[in-house]
Amino acid sequence: MLTPNDLMAFLAQNEIAGEILFLDAPTPTVEAAALALDTLPERVAKSVLFTLPGEVVLAITCGTQLIERRALADAFGVGRKKVRLANAETVLRMTGYPVGTVPPFGHPQALKTIIDPRVLDHAQIYAGGGAHNAMLRLENSRDIVRVSGALLLHLHNLPV
Repeated sequence: MLTPNDLMAFLAQNEIAGEILFLDAPTPTVEAAALALDTLPERVAKSVLFTLPGEVVLAITCGTQLIERRALADAFGVGRKKVRLANAETVLRMTGYPVGTVPPFGHPQALKTIIDPRVLDHAQIYAGGGAHNAMLRLENSRDIVRVSGALLLHLHNLPV
């Protein structure tokens, strides 16, 4: 299992401006993280792993917005019911981090990554920091796209 130290090493290796913030309490939800960080939920990016036939996809969106499976299904040419939330074991095996702590990058293997463009509306964002009491603060949200090769895709229905 990877740790925040592994994520810090990834930041340094990839010249990503940011830091790991260790908090006094766990941040199991976007709302809890936003409160602990004294920021808006829209500035907290969440990384959610999905399984599709023959592959896994990491979807990144901001705040409390739901990720619509139909958007992923349409993007990958499969039925909506074929897009499933990965179980905890799969998340740990594929990302190296437990559910609720997954950063947007720094995994043991390259993951196909989709990012909602609204994440990029915020220069500085927060994301999973590799532990239940750690958050990653990124100075430039576009670093996610740069290091992961993430594809832009609207993952939820909101007015643009």
